[in-house]
Amino acid sequence: MSSRSSVVPQKLLPQQTKPLPPIFKRLPQEVYDCILYQLRIAHSDPLSPSCATCYLRDLYNLALANRAWDKAVRAQLYDTIWIVGNDSPAQLKKFRLKYGTRLKLLRRTLRERRVLAQYVRELKVPDLLGKLDPGSREGTEYINLVASMVMACPNLQRLVGFYPNYDHEFDRLRHALSTRKKLKEHVWIVGNETNIRGNTRNPSIPSRPLQRDYAFAFLQYHDMWNSLDTLFLHSEKTGIISHEVFVGVFRWLPSLKHLFVSDFDASDFGDLTLQALPALHSLRLQGVRGVTDHGLSRMASIPALQFSLRSLSLINLEISSLPVVSKLLTNLADLRRFTLVQESSPELPLGGWAMQPVVASSTAEFIHWDVLIPGSANENLAKSIAAGGFPRLRKLRAPSDHKGLLQNVCMPRAQIELPSDKYSFSQRQAVSANQDRYLRTLFAARKAAQERIEEARNKVHFKVMVEEDGILQEEFEINGFMGSIGSKILYSLAPDVHGSDNAVVDIPDIIDSNKETNVKDGCTGMWNAHHHAGKKWWSHTERYRYRPTDLQRFF
Repeated sequence: MSSRSSVVPQKLLPQQTKPLPPIFKRLPQEVYDCILYQLRIAHSDPLSPSCATCYLRDLYNLALANRAWDKAVRAQLYDTIWIVGNDSPAQLKKFRLKYGTRLKLLRRTLRERRVLAQYVRELKVPDLLGKLDPGSREGTEYINLVASMVMACPNLQRLVGFYPNYDHEFDRLRHALSTRKKLKEHVWIVGNETNIRGNTRNPSIPSRPLQRDYAFAFLQYHDMWNSLDTLFLHSEKTGIISHEVFVGVFRWLPSLKHLFVSDFDASDFGDLTLQALPALHSLRLQGVRGVTDHGLSRMASIPALQFSLRSLSLINLEISSLPVVSKLLTNLADLRRFTLVQESSPELPLGGWAMQPVVASSTAEFIHWDVLIPGSANENLAKSIAAGGFPRLRKLRAPSDHKGLLQNVCMPRAQIELPSDKYSFSQRQAVSANQDRYLRTLFAARKAAQERIEEARNKVHFKVMVEEDGILQEEFEINGFMGSIGSKILYSLAPDVHGSDNAVVDIPDIIDSNKETNVKDGCTGMWNAHHHAGKKWWSHTERYRYRPTDLQRFF
């Protein structure tokens, strides 16, 4: 008899599975980047009550959450460093210093941990020049402190919000910046040069060229800036840079694409200097008295600029010939943004006639047209737009549109005035007190544009009559509007800088140090005081709500 082999059932044991790691360890880096990007937008929004201190504090708290967040936040925390406003009084007392405690602590960290220093691309330091005289011992020490911060950041690309005047004398800050090979942008505020030139800006007094030693020293600063693509050259008071130095700078910067030049004498920057311009993408000339209609006409024919220039801004050059403007718009084959700001109106030659469109561009997408004193320029531009001279134009900003000619060729808008305009009593008083003068303010422009809209809306534009068997049954009245149906052009009166009454961003928007030193209604961190930890957790020294002004807005 065969016996069956008996199978003894065994107790099934639960399989031991490896526990899943926390969700934050499984997220890809792109998810962290999106979260941190939205956090930065929430803090830096112009309408946000937050400030740079609150933003950095939140990044620091995220880094303390766990190692995954620390790894994700570290690059963001040190890539862009904004240190704004005054130091904490308690911190100053603790370290027995008058200023710069945060900078010195950060410098110590970057020197001890070189890996973190490699992350730094953009640095914002407190602009204390409003209360520290740059020529005093304390002012010089502070500039040297900023220079040591620059030297601690080997991959620095931008030093923003701190632009002391340059008087052709050696200082450590410029020397430190000149050694940063990856620098992307730089702003020169050339200061008072009466001790060099020997005279102030009096056209009747002949000026002498910049001394050779000063010229060579200035050129040497640009020797290692092979990656620099944005350069600002602004003359403050009587600052000078000779024509030869301008030409040398253009040749020493192989990557230069965006150039801003303002307020230099005719002997420093003129028509001849325009001929030495490299293949730029953006060019802004402002208050440069040596640039004439003839020079601009020749510039339009420079091969290097004809196919590279995408943005051109001509401010306070007082161009008298409208054909020069037409030549610029026509010859620059890739021009997308054009800005013209001046008091007088560029006109056609006397006794001549021209077929529409007088001015035209097949590539322009944005035009800022601001001619303060009325002439035929606004009318010629409006007729050129109506004649199809700007097929790609999508936005037109015209603060000095006195008769609404330019507004009338754009798409209709129901509302242009801002809600806050109703409460701008000082602005209303200024408009009422200067009714016999032309004002160049966005408030006055919005008020005039809204009045034209209301006036057109109160008039009957056409009637719809319904008849049946020759008998009038109903009649409908359709009120009018300001603009052109079918137009793709937006009539805009929004400023480059949020909250400003000036349409075009200017140098004072980036060098006003009083905003940081004399804080009014600044951020103290209490906007988020509903946290259970209360004031002790969230409060900090009152500081200015810094909002970065991108230098690309100038173009």
